[in-house]
Amino acid sequence: MPVDASPRPTASASALRGFFDGDVWHSFRTSPVAIGAAVVALLCLACAVLADAIAPHNPFDLATLDLMDALKPPAWLDGGERRYLIGTDGQGRDILSALMYGTRISLFVGIASVLLSLLIGVGLGLLAGFVGGRVDAFVMRFCDVMLSFPPILVALMISGVGRGLFPDAPDALAFVVLVLAIALTGWVQYARTVRGSTLVERNKEYVQAARVIGVSSFRIMRRHVLPNVLGPVLVLATIQVASAIVTEATLSFLGVGVPVTSPSLGTLIRNGNDYLFSGEWWITAWPSLTLVLITLSVNLLGDWLRDALNPRLR
Repeated sequence: MPVDASPRPTASASALRGFFDGDVWHSFRTSPVAIGAAVVALLCLACAVLADAIAPHNPFDLATLDLMDALKPPAWLDGGERRYLIGTDGQGRDILSALMYGTRISLFVGIASVLLSLLIGVGLGLLAGFVGGRVDAFVMRFCDVMLSFPPILVALMISGVGRGLFPDAPDALAFVVLVLAIALTGWVQYARTVRGSTLVERNKEYVQAARVIGVSSFRIMRRHVLPNVLGPVLVLATIQVASAIVTEATLSFLGVGVPVTSPSLGTLIRNGNDYLFSGEWWITAWPSLTLVLITLSVNLLGDWLRDALNPRLR
């Protein structure tokens, strides 16, 4: 009998083919809003990651700055130069290059804080929903206490106290304090969402069957319950990235965010605010527009993902 020598598809290839044949990809390619938001988000991400290679100048290299180039308007206005496409700030830094580096910092802080919030919130929510009893009551009451404080106020307090206790801390520690400040205000939503889904999943037959055959509670939570409650969490995490970026920009604008030597979008907006009423609008306009584009694109992707993963809307 002839032997079929054709290569069999690997598991990764089969999973990839299943994704492109699935409802999520079909929903994405038929949604112009989702495609446009993804293009904008990927463009901002690429500019941030590749800033060292594609930025026209290094805005943080003091040896390359010239005060004679300060407050140059965009290239299409009178007095502008082609080498500074969208103008310079009060120190002669190229705003386009500063935006690329600043976007990298904002995205790093936003994504890192969301991942930390995700880890804390999913863990506590899964534990509270599956164990129940006093553990559930304690976690939920703690969530209620955290929700009684405005998130920006908690982040401002934590970041300000960290700066006060460690005034001479290195930049790396300042970033850690900022990420912790944002994460400690964002984990509550994940905990409440996961806890509600876990309360439904723990009474289903597959969980009861796993208990009967002697599977440990930790393994049931990790291998069986957790994958079934991650759908709403992924949607929430996507939207929370935009919220975390705005929170970081707000803290940096108030002067308790990232160090001055590593300015983010919020720091660039704050610096440009000093020149706003003297006519140099471009210094604060371009960082503000970049922040709006990133936030809007991520929020639109989150809205699309929520609808794509909702079986009632398919």
